[in-house]
Amino acid sequence: MSDFEIILKFQSLPEEMKKKVLKFMESLQPTFKSPPKKRKAGLASGKIKIKPGFDDPIADFADYS
Repeated sequence: MSDFEIILKFQSLPEEMKKKVLKFMESLQPTFKSPPKKRKAGLASGKIKIKPGFDDPIADFADYS
């Protein structure tokens, strides 16, 4: 069934039924999850800078190592 057919059927309903259909559709919304999008490697390449010394030990945590 195409979107167009669904819209035509919806438009032919009386107002009270349209309200019930809309309420039902809204109740479905929280449970509907779109399929996860495919990730593309390298999209953030060059956008993140790590400062020199990032991996150096932190002096305040010397007691814990």
